[in-house]
Amino acid sequence: MHKKKLKIKGRVVLMKKNVLDFIDLGGSIVDRVDELLGKNVSLQLISSTHSDNKGSLKGKLGAVAHLEHWITNVSSVTPQDSIFDITFDWEEQGFGRPGAFLINNFHHTEFYLKTLTLEDIPGHGAVHFVCNSWVYPAHKYKTPRVFFSNQSYLPGETPASLAHYREQELVNLRGDGSGELQEWDRVYDYAYYNDLGNPDRGQDFARPVLGGSSDYPYPRRGRTGRPPATTDPSSESRLSVLASLNIYVPRDERFGHLKMSDFLAHGLKSISQVLVPELTNLPDSVHNEFESFEDVLALYEGGIKLPEHLINGHDHHLRLEFLKEFLPTDGEGLFKFPMPQVIKEDKSAWRTDEEFAREMLAGVNPVIITRLKEFPPTSKLDPKVYGDQTSKITPDHIQNQLDGLGIDQAVEANRLYILNHHDSLMPYIRRINTTTTKTYATRTLLFLQNDGRLRPVAIELSLPHPDGDQFGAISKVFTPAKDGVQGSIWQLARAYVAVNDSGVHELISHWLRTHAVIEPLVIATNRQLSVLHPIYKLLDPHFRDTMNINAFARQILINAGGVVEITVFPGKYAMELSSAIYKDWVFPHQALPVDLVNRGMAVEDTASPHGIRLLVEDYPYAVDGLKIWSAIESWVEEYCNLYYESDEAIQKDTELQSWWKEVREVGHGDKKDEPWWPKMVSRKELIDSCTIIIWLASALHAATNFGQYPYAGYLPNRPTITRRFMPEPGSPEYDELCSNPDKVFLRTVTARFETMLGIAIIEILSRHSSDEIYLGQRDAPGWTEDARAIEAFERFGHKLSQIEKQIIEMNEDGKWTNRVGPVNMPYTLLYPTSTESGITGKGIPNSVAI
Repeated sequence: MHKKKLKIKGRVVLMKKNVLDFIDLGGSIVDRVDELLGKNVSLQLISSTHSDNKGSLKGKLGAVAHLEHWITNVSSVTPQDSIFDITFDWEEQGFGRPGAFLINNFHHTEFYLKTLTLEDIPGHGAVHFVCNSWVYPAHKYKTPRVFFSNQSYLPGETPASLAHYREQELVNLRGDGSGELQEWDRVYDYAYYNDLGNPDRGQDFARPVLGGSSDYPYPRRGRTGRPPATTDPSSESRLSVLASLNIYVPRDERFGHLKMSDFLAHGLKSISQVLVPELTNLPDSVHNEFESFEDVLALYEGGIKLPEHLINGHDHHLRLEFLKEFLPTDGEGLFKFPMPQVIKEDKSAWRTDEEFAREMLAGVNPVIITRLKEFPPTSKLDPKVYGDQTSKITPDHIQNQLDGLGIDQAVEANRLYILNHHDSLMPYIRRINTTTTKTYATRTLLFLQNDGRLRPVAIELSLPHPDGDQFGAISKVFTPAKDGVQGSIWQLARAYVAVNDSGVHELISHWLRTHAVIEPLVIATNRQLSVLHPIYKLLDPHFRDTMNINAFARQILINAGGVVEITVFPGKYAMELSSAIYKDWVFPHQALPVDLVNRGMAVEDTASPHGIRLLVEDYPYAVDGLKIWSAIESWVEEYCNLYYESDEAIQKDTELQSWWKEVREVGHGDKKDEPWWPKMVSRKELIDSCTIIIWLASALHAATNFGQYPYAGYLPNRPTITRRFMPEPGSPEYDELCSNPDKVFLRTVTARFETMLGIAIIEILSRHSSDEIYLGQRDAPGWTEDARAIEAFERFGHKLSQIEKQIIEMNEDGKWTNRVGPVNMPYTLLYPTSTESGITGKGIPNSVAI
């Protein structure tokens, strides 16, 4: 009896290759010629229920089918979806349900494959494949590309006919660890941070390798396979400036065309290729100092005119046309930036002690402040190396500022807090101060008032002993003053604190604790968890664009001589400092409730909604963050319990175990011997770990990134460099402080060029792209066939919507003064969504994507 054959209709959605924001028309023409020559795009379905009857367990392959009407399918001038019909010959008996398909692209150019939908499979109905991957010409691959349907399977539950393809795909993604990787390679592999320095350019540009040693531990980054530097084989050679945007990451990890268009349009390319080399000569042509705060405000209100030769000179790259396209100008060669939110309502409120303290709870770096548990503050630095580092703040400095409480009473009542940048910075201050930077390690004591606001009561500025580190610190203590020279000195003391906090924020709170620690998780997930794995489907949206933005950062931001070294006070020691802090990084401590308890900002309390009770009730980051944390945790728990009925199921999941082993032993390999890692033997450990990962990639990154321009776009509020020490009585600088305190302040903090460069960068980093996907959203509605998971995800989204309403209500309730403050700037950084792109100061993207 002949098997009856049917025709199964399908629909393929793809996007053709684009160059920036335009279709690659040349490639499109060549692909049409390929079609005429019989070189087309073919697909073969793979059965999930029937083997190939050739003695193997591979799924049965259907007949080859081709995309139809490629030649007549007209390409748009701008990138958009193209839809192609496809018809499969179908054996009614003996094939069953398609679980995957092979695709071969015999064209000359790649395309972005979005979906395949089979309309009516006998006995099964419609079958949908979400692909979202670049497919290069077939000769670039050793085996045809395979895509799976949206059904999730644990490894032990995978249909036998798909198991080989599942395993082979992971082998392909791991690569063989050799060779320089090319754009069409799909390899996820690890490397040390040995690409930050450029020793071939000279010793001043050499930097230590981060990762792989106890001296410089670090998370791993994605391998590129570039050859070693000529002068130092342990360092990787660097790309040229013009190739900066082509640093290797797997193509599916690259920005989409909308994101890349936004990225370039707002100036990163111009800053890296033109602004830095051109404007480093700016001090020779215009004065590199702000003369007054009005001079600073001109950056936003009127703009700063560039010298004529930088715009129209025959021997310079910077041209008016280029400025119009890429830089924040008004078309007349003026640097002009958006008005930062911190000075929108009031140009001077940032200078108040109340706002200075409030931003430790509701600013861009609200994750450092701790409760003071003993007075005076002590140090954890090794006294054999650093001598006595105990604080020199005495009872006399603060006793009259505690609203009648004794110091012991204030400590016991949880009323004293500290912003402590002493121990983390002191080992580096001596070296940092050999450069043009002149700064201190700082401790700032704060008192919690009855109205819930913090008030700074003392600032300690410390330097290493001039005779050697072993002799301890030389410290000076300053207390609040509003008027006269003492008021000006207090403003300067606060500026040194702000500089410390800005550097720690950028290098630690933001870069290290989100960008750097997440990247090895991205790599391990793609190497060890199949796209069929439910945990892959849970985590993958939270890894979008992370490898790409980190690669850009290594190339032009955190590299030797890059923007961070120019604009942030640790300079050439910046990344080395972040390595030192990573020594104390503990994965379970990244959970928000654990972090708050460890910092003394909360105590465990089973009667409280989140299992902890905040000691500063009006702590906007913590209040909003705990709600977001709980929503994530509930979603993860509900999702994981759909697929794991017991702890034993966790232990038997081979992919999950390989994934977690690689995260610990390779991705964070310098931490592999730490006993605190979850063992991944229970559902609770899986739920806790996935909740932490999602929290870091989404909410923590949002809280420490998207407020950069709103708070720090006005550099006097959060300067990044100090260039003078505190004026000593009797010195000319002290006399000038008496006569012109604003000028001394501006001569002390970040100079004009570094300010312009710094705010140009954070303006880019603070923007939401036009294709942003926020927490509780997915880019494909059919991301899984599991209706239970879809329903749970909808509940998660609904919960986030409720949280957003609650945040709005609290911001409007005058009871919570720390949520708005003197600058009249509501705390919105943990709003789940943003209705607009650009600098909104709100919205939690799914991933570390900028």
